[in-house]
Amino acid sequence: MSQILITGGSGYLGSILSEQLLSQGHKVTVLDNLAFNQRSLFHLCANEDFDFYIGDARDREILVPLLKNVEYIIPLAAVVGAPACDKDPYLAESLNFGAIETINNLRSKDQKIIFPTTNSGYGTQTAEEYCTEETPMEPISIYGKTKVRAEQLLLDSENVITLRLATVFGVSPRMRLDLLVNHFVHAAVTQGYLTIFEKHFKRNYIHIRDVADCFQHCLSNFDSMANEPYNAGLDSANISKEELANKIKDFVPNFHVDFSDIGTDPDKRNYIVSNEKLRENGFEAKRGLDKGIVELIKAYRMLGRSEFSNV
Repeated sequence: MSQILITGGSGYLGSILSEQLLSQGHKVTVLDNLAFNQRSLFHLCANEDFDFYIGDARDREILVPLLKNVEYIIPLAAVVGAPACDKDPYLAESLNFGAIETINNLRSKDQKIIFPTTNSGYGTQTAEEYCTEETPMEPISIYGKTKVRAEQLLLDSENVITLRLATVFGVSPRMRLDLLVNHFVHAAVTQGYLTIFEKHFKRNYIHIRDVADCFQHCLSNFDSMANEPYNAGLDSANISKEELANKIKDFVPNFHVDFSDIGTDPDKRNYIVSNEKLRENGFEAKRGLDKGIVELIKAYRMLGRSEFSNV
């Protein structure tokens, strides 16, 4: 089995991926600055094949010793999402692009990278034709632009696979509520209502555990997949915001949704995505939106009261 370094490994995706890779017999080292005070990897500490270091994924002095004897690098450390990047553009640039550039410069020619980027790079498009890996990248946010630049930097190197992830959904020990499915279900369960602008805008989605499975597939089939980008999403989940909200109503019948004709959504992404290339290379996402909605509802029942709310 392989020795793997994951930066940002205690985050939303890393918390699931680290555990799964360990269960497959890999040795996993995580580097994370614990910016959100998360304790999502405590349950892995008893595993002799797991190790953890606190630190910044941009710090060369930390990275150099950690990269020794590593076969695979999975750089998850990033400022994720357009609002977070807009709030701190310098951090977004230095972490989403700069950290990747540093790792790429420090790794040996034999060390392999599996890099998760985003299909946000497809931008506005028309939602009438499927975006393939050949579709020109037209990112419209700092987040999209920094991730697209990092992807191109790696693809211009060697021993790289990049995964253009659809919008991820599902439960993780380090939960995120800003992702669209997670957010809509949270509003349904905790507030009972939601106002949606530009209801026709479409997006592609993928369950977080399918993403982890996809990384495992890339590890097992690296040589045949190397040096290419792959869209990673669920084919049955190229749907509009209206369709998503109505699907959630099937599980939360008292969920009231206002599809507003007044106002606009600052997130102008509107596209559908083909995942055929990844499927032809042996991997297909299998966990549907229904499964994700059900697990999210269960998770949100556990939240209890917010420390800043009396209800």
